[in-house]
Amino acid sequence: MYKVIIMETKKVYALHEEHKEWLSKISFYRDELKVMQTRISEIASKNTSKEVLSQVEHFQNQFIVQKNNMDELAHSINEHENYLIKKAKEDSTAIDHKSVNDHPKMRDSFESFEKVITELRKELNNFLSKTM
Repeated sequence: MYKVIIMETKKVYALHEEHKEWLSKISFYRDELKVMQTRISEIASKNTSKEVLSQVEHFQNQFIVQKNNMDELAHSINEHENYLIKKAKEDSTAIDHKSVNDHPKMRDSFESFEKVITELRKELNNFLSKTM
């Protein structure tokens, strides 16, 4: 038995707009991580108990991991944007009507990333409320 894979398409403009939205959100999350890092540094400087410092280290590690995830996502988005530009240049007729392959894996990756960031934010806020 053969598995048939159907590749969905989307309009170039719609994908471009989605890319812009994602890159804007990534920029926001980068700034948010900087604020989180500042808050954690404040806690570490005021409370040197092993338990608190262990949690501080946990958050600092998570910030590094999520920054790397943002870098990888932004890179993938920019690569796909370059693909869209190439496709647009190949045939410039009615670019607003032109369709290309969708990117559901990238969309899933971005949505998963946002869930992780949301959970990290909640976890940090819970920690901060207990230690401040």
